[in-house]
Amino acid sequence: MNTKYLLLLLLVAPIFLSAQNTFTRQDTLRGTITPERSWWDLTYYHLQVEVNPSDSSLQGINTMQFKVLEAGNKVQIDLQPPMEIDKVMFQEKEVKVIKEGNAHFIDLPAGLEVSSVHELDIYFQGKPKVSKRPPWDGGLTWQKDLNGKDIVTTTCQGDGASLWWPCKDHMYDEVDSMLISVKVPEGLMDVSNGRLRATDEHEDGSKTFHWFVSNPISNYVINLNVSDYVQFSEQYEGVNGTLDCDYFVLPYNLEKAQEQFKDVGRMLEAFEHWFGPYPFYEDGFKLVEVPYPGMEHQSSVTYGNGFENGYGGRDVSGTGWGFKFDFIIIHEAGHEWFANSITYKDIADMWIHESFTAYSEGLFVDFHYGKEAGAEYVVGTRQNIRNDRPIIGSYGVNHSGSGDMYSKGANMLHTLRQWVNNDGKWRQALRGLNKTFYHQTVSTQQIEDYLAEKLGLELKVFFDQYLRTTDIPVLEYKVEESKLKYRWTNCLKEFAMPIKVKIGEQYRWLMPRTTWTTHLLGEGEGDSILVDSDFYIEAKRLEKG
Repeated sequence: MNTKYLLLLLLVAPIFLSAQNTFTRQDTLRGTITPERSWWDLTYYHLQVEVNPSDSSLQGINTMQFKVLEAGNKVQIDLQPPMEIDKVMFQEKEVKVIKEGNAHFIDLPAGLEVSSVHELDIYFQGKPKVSKRPPWDGGLTWQKDLNGKDIVTTTCQGDGASLWWPCKDHMYDEVDSMLISVKVPEGLMDVSNGRLRATDEHEDGSKTFHWFVSNPISNYVINLNVSDYVQFSEQYEGVNGTLDCDYFVLPYNLEKAQEQFKDVGRMLEAFEHWFGPYPFYEDGFKLVEVPYPGMEHQSSVTYGNGFENGYGGRDVSGTGWGFKFDFIIIHEAGHEWFANSITYKDIADMWIHESFTAYSEGLFVDFHYGKEAGAEYVVGTRQNIRNDRPIIGSYGVNHSGSGDMYSKGANMLHTLRQWVNNDGKWRQALRGLNKTFYHQTVSTQQIEDYLAEKLGLELKVFFDQYLRTTDIPVLEYKVEESKLKYRWTNCLKEFAMPIKVKIGEQYRWLMPRTTWTTHLLGEGEGDSILVDSDFYIEAKRLEKG
């Protein structure tokens, strides 16, 4: 999800805690690949929406194209109240819809041929939920700018895109491409995902903006941004050629944006180095000003960080390095690789988005300011870790894990980099992830297996320790005469990660287990033992005996 760190922990931890083990039928319908979802593959959307700021309402049609994978005739579509489905048309006939909470089950004729392609036209309208604190609370934001012009934006990760439009609201099935057509009142424009294909002008002064997304896209990163925007543009010469970068801001912030958005080029330079090509050259890259901190809407990244470095005036690492860049630009754009190209199938695996993207901040610092600076940044974010719950959530019920998926996840990856002890190999693994899982939905197991194979390490217990427990390994050690004795505690029994330790004036690699291991010391070496702080562990020196 993006910009959360300290605020995420404060705002959503109570919700997460109270949600544990209290799942409902609606949670299952939302979070499971139900039989009514599994028999058909989503291929194309044409989402048509009319935005009405005067009464905070939406109305429209979602034309959904799908391919039949196996026998079936009941389709699950999701839409959350107070939004309503008026009717559904299939083959020019209205079809029956049975509503169960947020899920709507649509009866189609039996005998649809496998591999055949069909369309549903879903008519909808209503006044969608208003977000109380976007982007952490899903919904729409209806505001005015300083000139009294309307601002309308959408945010819906976790809560789901079905907050405001009817869709197959599960992450496992991304639409292959889509057209987003948004009608707005006179004097306003809409900025959505992809490229602007056409603009229709109507007699009453209103306009319809048609945005086409040519790449696969998740429901939650599809967005509306309606305001009186001005635009400026540039081109970035990247590894896959020329990338069009377009920026949409409120008129009175144009000059500030032209200076602050220079971080986009620095971001692209760093991330194409570490992760490989920007994943959406065909759709371009956009930054769009909004009245909330920001969000990783694919090819339409939203920005509201006040045109200043840090995050809301803070350095989330507490080291000073966080003031060297605009957090929202770097973090939210980092999601283009991890979230928008590589996407979790189940929100329980949300760490795939957030851990890698939080870690990308340190890699940005590393690229521009050096390896030591990047390490200091990542280590500094440990102050945000709570170890309240495991990073991985509960599967099949739309339940994510702890907010520690940000800072703890970043430090887990930073620790793994130390274990690898080969930055070339580490970089190739990160780039390989983005090549192997390009534009795919994935599971934690796929990511774990890939890294284990490419890094040549046994990582099952490592990932179990950091993703599935709240215990941080403790390296206990003691010096007895000329012997250093050490072991791992507060960890899984099979935990066996090597550790870099400075003994005297030299660095050495130790291979602790959960039983005592002995290392012979030279004269005077026992007086100076320092465990490498780049490993996210705790070190505890014991007294003799």
